[in-house]
Amino acid sequence: MNVSKDLMAASATPLILAILKENDSYGYAIIKRVKEMSENQLIWTEGMLYPVLHRLEEHLLIESYLRKSELGRQRKYYRIKESGLAELELQRKQWKIVHNALARTWNEESNS
Repeated sequence: MNVSKDLMAASATPLILAILKENDSYGYAIIKRVKEMSENQLIWTEGMLYPVLHRLEEHLLIESYLRKSELGRQRKYYRIKESGLAELELQRKQWKIVHNALARTWNEESNS
């Protein structure tokens, strides 16, 4: 099933912040983790991910640093900041409101 671009865009910030809450990470690993968490339903591209990462960094929710990988290549890693943790909690509450409203609506539809 294809998930609409609007829904993918709306969920990008909380997904990235949640992944970075688990561990510092880099672009390809974030894309891979989203695919894994969604059971291959959300397929992100670098063209979709990096503008969001840059925006989150501009808003001081995350920060980046360079680190060598096991193969010796420099990679740009991202880490969540305290303000990012607060934003993640806010978004979690907002998504829960939306989820509960949809669940009630769909439950009412199935009971009628």
